Amino acid sequence: MEASMHIRRFSRMDRFTHLFLIVTFMLLAVTGAAQAFWFSEWTEPLKWLFGSYQQLRDVHVITGWIMTIGFVVHIALMLIRVDWHHPIEALIGPDTLVPVWRDFKEFFQRLFWFVGLAKNTRFERWTYYEKFDYWAVFWGIPILFFTGLMLIYPIESSRLLPGWTINVAHLVHRAEAVLAVSYIVLIHLVVGHFRRSTFPLNETMFSGSVQLDHLQHEKPDWVARLKTGGQLATMAVVAPAIWFRILYFLFGYAVIAIGLYLLISALPYSHLLHI
Repeated sequence: MEASMHIRRFSRMDRFTHLFLIVTFMLLAVTGAAQAFWFSEWTEPLKWLFGSYQQLRDVHVITGWIMTIGFVVHIALMLIRVDWHHPIEALIGPDTLVPVWRDFKEFFQRLFWFVGLAKNTRFERWTYYEKFDYWAVFWGIPILFFTGLMLIYPIESSRLLPGWTINVAHLVHRAEAVLAVSYIVLIHLVVGHFRRSTFPLNETMFSGSVQLDHLQHEKPDWVARLKTGGQLATMAVVAPAIWFRILYFLFGYAVIAIGLYLLISALPYSHLLHI
């Protein structure tokens, strides 16, 4: 009975933030790709949907501002959540999202485990690849924001910086966008959803909870710590309703399909990127 119980893993704010990032990221990916391939047949449906290049660009710019504002709000909320009475524990304790020495050890242990030279890793609350995914946003969004800002206001930017920096900003903005979409679709989604233990969909970020038996397999050291501290029972929650599971399965696979479509269908036109 205990094995089938659901344990709370993410708060409502965590899940909303993830949903916010999914929607804004995919909208930026679609509108950004459409601008890059505007004169190709690939963008015909988007031309019909948005009406004009300027309207498409406006949606891209507005969405970029919304994502950036959300990013700043997230940073503020995370700083508020830090236990400033015990800052060292907050930064390097077992619940931290900051990379610590244990993460580097687990990374190499997992590499050796892949080739049969070590035991499988016993993860705590966060794995090294979950932390990498989290912190990737902290360099990706600033790069895209500042280069995007230069492209939106090229005249104003060239008053402060040499004119050639606009060309560099264009190159960096496009390269970072291609890298972000490729990483999300080919690595983040595969690791998150298509591993044997999570296929066909990792429901945790949508439902906010995970079954205890799955958690014992994925993060045994976290479960052991919760049991030792008597916290496990207090984190038990009701399993998600069937209708809710159907809803986020449909949404999740729609996002995956859009991401795969962007990559696969854009390949014949990749020479137009000039990266």
